[in-house]
Amino acid sequence: MRIAVFGKQFGEVFYNACKGLFQILKENKVEVSIYKPFYEFLLTHVKMKPEVSGFFNVHDEIVDADLVFSIGGDGTFLEAVTFVRDKGIAIVGINSGRLGFLADISQGEMKVAIQEVLEGRYSVRQLDLIKLDTGGGHFNDYNFALNELAISKRDSSAMITIHTYVNDDFLNSFWADGLIISTATGSTAYSLSVGGPILHPDSKSFIITPIAPHNLNVRPVVVPNDVEITLKVEGRDSKFLASLDSKSEVFENSVHLKVKKAGFHINVIELEGHSFFTTLRNKLMWGVDKRN
Repeated sequence: MRIAVFGKQFGEVFYNACKGLFQILKENKVEVSIYKPFYEFLLTHVKMKPEVSGFFNVHDEIVDADLVFSIGGDGTFLEAVTFVRDKGIAIVGINSGRLGFLADISQGEMKVAIQEVLEGRYSVRQLDLIKLDTGGGHFNDYNFALNELAISKRDSSAMITIHTYVNDDFLNSFWADGLIISTATGSTAYSLSVGGPILHPDSKSFIITPIAPHNLNVRPVVVPNDVEITLKVEGRDSKFLASLDSKSEVFENSVHLKVKKAGFHINVIELEGHSFFTTLRNKLMWGVDKRN
C-alpha cells in the first residue's frame, strides 16, 4: 500500500501518538511519501525521522497513492483537499487535537482506526465541492472549495450589497457584512456560526447565508446544488474580499461571481461508528444534556 501523508504543526500532546502512527505504517510495510515541510517539522520538533520513500511539495507530486493521511484539524484537512483535487484519492482525517467534522479520528482511537484503514475495513463517502468562476483567472487553478465561498467587506465601516441570482432568477439584494455560499459539508463550518442550518453531507444542496444582514426578516436559503448562483457586489468601497475555504483574494466590484457545483468530488473514508450523526453529537456536545 502507498500512502501520502500531509500535515502541519501540532502540539506536544500529539508527539507520541504521531510516533506511534508511523510505527504502525512501518510494521505494515506501507510505502510512505510525505509533505516535505511536515517532514522537517517532525525532524526538528518531534525529534523523529520517519521512514519514507519520497516527498511532495505540490499536488502534482502526489502520484500512485492509495490514500492520503491528513494529520491535524479540519483546517489541515481542507488544505489536504487542495493537494488531492480531482485525483479521486480518499482522504483519512487524523485529528491531532479535538474531534473534528472532517478530521474525525481522535488520538485515543487512532491505533485501532489506522489498522482498520490498512485492512480496508471502511466505506467511502463522496463530498461535493463548490466552484467559482470569475472569467478573470482568479485563484489560479484553485477555484474550488469543500466548505464555502465567503464574500465580505474589506473594513469595519459600511455594509455591502450582494445582488444574488439563482439560474439568472433574481433572489434578493442582501444588505449585510457579507454572504456565504456553503456546501452541505460546509454547513457545520462558517455558515453554522452565522445561523445557517445543518445539512447532512449527502444533501445535494447549497446554503445561501447572509453575514449580519441589515434586514431582520432575511434568513438563510437552501437551494439545489445543480443551480448556478451569480453574485454582484456593490458598496462604498470599490473592492470586496472573496474566500474559498482558507484562500482569499480582493476583487473589484465590477467582477461578477458565478458559483456552481465542481465537476469532481472528494472521497473521504468513513469507519464503522464514525457516522456524521455520531460526530455531530460529539462535536456539538449534544449528549451533555442530562436529559439524554
